[in-house]
Formats: sequence, C-alpha cells, structure tokens
Amino acid sequence: MSADALGAERAAAQAQIEALTRQFDEIVAASRASNADDEHDPEGATIAFERQQVAALLEQARRRLADVDAAVTAVESGTYGRCETCGSAIAPERLAARPTARTCISCAR
Repeated sequence: MSADALGAERAAAQAQIEALTRQFDEIVAASRASNADDEHDPEGATIAFERQQVAALLEQARRRLADVDAAVTAVESGTYGRCETCGSAIAPERLAARPTARTCISCAR
C-alpha cells in the first residue's frame, strides 16, 4: 500500500472519529436537556442505548486509526507486508483486502 493510500485511510479514520465525537457530544447534551424517562419510553431506543452505540463505534474508529498508524510506521521502517509473528511475507491479496494486516493468513488463524 502506498503512503498516499495510508494517508487517505488515516484522514478518513480521523474524520470518522470527529463526526462520532460530535454525535456523542450531541447525545450527551440532549440527555442533559431532557428530563424524559427514556428507560421506559416504548417508542424506541433509549438515550443510554444510543450513547453506548456511538461510543462503541467511536472505539472501533480509534482502533482503525491506531492500525493505520502502525501500518505507516511499518512502511517507514521497511517492515510493511511482513508478518509480525513468523516474519513471512503477507500475501498481496490479504494486504489488498486488509491494508493494515499485521499477520499472514496462517498466523491469523
């Protein structure tokens, strides 16, 4: 994967984190402004559920960013495309499907 592609992936992850952080902050602010008993609202998901759902997505986006940063570091050190477990080359097809892969298919199993 090229440095440009990793840079684009990093920018996309950061944009996702920013958007989810805004969404999380809006949910928290809405829950403070409302005195509704959302735990017993039959009309849908609770505010707590929505907050936890966005928090989980935010954590996933942060892991994605960390994986991209690790791939950038591997490119810079010349170890990108090598399995961190056994040292073998990671198949190009695997890297095409998952550019941040750190292990070969055999070690991933």
